Amino acid sequence: MKVLTFAARNSKEILREPLNLAFGIGFPLVILLLLSIIQANIPVELFVIDKLIPGIAVFGLSFISTFSGTLIATDRGTSFLMRLFTTPLTASDYIMGYTLPLLPMALLQIVISFIAAFFLGLPLNLNVLLSIVVLIPTAIIFIGFGLLAGSIFNEKTVGNICGALLTNLSAWLSGAWFDLDLIGGWFEGVAYLLPFAHAVDASRAAISGDYTSILPHLWWVIGYAVAIMVIAIIVFRKKMSGDK
Repeated sequence: MKVLTFAARNSKEILREPLNLAFGIGFPLVILLLLSIIQANIPVELFVIDKLIPGIAVFGLSFISTFSGTLIATDRGTSFLMRLFTTPLTASDYIMGYTLPLLPMALLQIVISFIAAFFLGLPLNLNVLLSIVVLIPTAIIFIGFGLLAGSIFNEKTVGNICGALLTNLSAWLSGAWFDLDLIGGWFEGVAYLLPFAHAVDASRAAISGDYTSILPHLWWVIGYAVAIMVIAIIVFRKKMSGDK
């Protein structure tokens, strides 16, 4: 109940910034529409909707990290967390309290992107639902990245790390806009050491019905999600001990 109460407070804080919410949801839709228009006017299949939408969804989720990082960094910059440290909440309780309200936001963002894709030609079937489910661990990764950054840095630095660095990493190293095989070499190798390309490939495999190809990529994503959340809890616990 204590975690849920804290999560409810964080939900209210997130909803106080409707413009940021609209940008986080709307910008990926703009990219999706523009690339679909380009595809409609070129003779080659470069941005086919069933290949494009998983990449757009992963790219859109990168904005969630800014929300989570800014939220925790703002609380650290005020006396709010100092007062909360007198409560029996543990570090994992705090991280869970920040994570819970962001998961529905991430899921809403994914669903809206896929609904837009339906109007652009994406077939409606059960594989689409599976693709959405497959993307949930990716949402946890981005939330965890934000919470980790917010536990270490101030609000301005979090904006630079999550709003600039992380979004660009997820955009260029996920294979969202182009096939990583076309570049190959060290670039492809680095991309597949990170979770973003695996997240896109797992979602694409789900849409195409290639079920055997989902888990090899999804395990990478789940592993990163667990590792990032554990590290975020450890770092936050150390910050708690230092502030106390």
